Amino acid sequence: MAEAIRGILIPLLGTSLGAALVFFMKREIHPLLQRALTGFAAGVMVAASVWSLLIPAIEQSSGLGAWSFAPAAGGFWLGILFLLLLDKTVPHLHMNAERAEGARTSLSKNTMLLLAVTIHNVPEGMAVGVVYAGYLTGNAGITTLGALSLALGIAIQNVPEGAIISLPLHAQGMSRARAFVGGVLTGAVEPLGSLLMIAMASRLTPMMPWFLSFAAGAMIYVVVEELIPEMSEEPHSNVGTVLFAVGFTLMMALDVALG
Repeated sequence: MAEAIRGILIPLLGTSLGAALVFFMKREIHPLLQRALTGFAAGVMVAASVWSLLIPAIEQSSGLGAWSFAPAAGGFWLGILFLLLLDKTVPHLHMNAERAEGARTSLSKNTMLLLAVTIHNVPEGMAVGVVYAGYLTGNAGITTLGALSLALGIAIQNVPEGAIISLPLHAQGMSRARAFVGGVLTGAVEPLGSLLMIAMASRLTPMMPWFLSFAAGAMIYVVVEELIPEMSEEPHSNVGTVLFAVGFTLMMALDVALG
């Protein structure tokens, strides 16, 4: 269990390192660099959804024969619907957007920016947690290195995410220390989500394919609804697409090499 606790804290470390850049950088991230980092994060999340979550979910359901895809497909849609529910009910404001989404609220712009990134981080924490739950139960065919590869992949893409939230907060007048704390807090939901998934999945081992694909669906929702639009914003450039491919390749290599 101690190994799993260390593993689920790795993504938070990535977010914290990124948020700490607010102490060293004097200005907000250039829009072109922001699109590049967003594209990289999207690539990591898509690759993690496929290799670390959906493929293992299908493999674990191989006893169903031609219907081995069913738990993966069902869990995937539950993840999509869960994030859709959060998107419609939690007030939040996406980066560079003028109008907030979710329920009507009087929350400040900075608070809603933090909530947007927090929603983004929920499925990442769930993904790491369910993979470590599979490792702990020993019945999901997930190795310690396989679980570690996902945690490392999420941590790598969390570094730019931490910077993307803390630097704009400071640019809008928040102190460097408060901007750093805000960036870290958006990542704090990840270990909490991981612990929740470990507590649930470890008690429902036969449902592991559903948990794995649920996390995949939630992450894909974030990629399509948030990250791809942000990396494709005007003025047009291909940097987001290229970095998407870099992130995808890196996460794929990590999963295959360590899994």
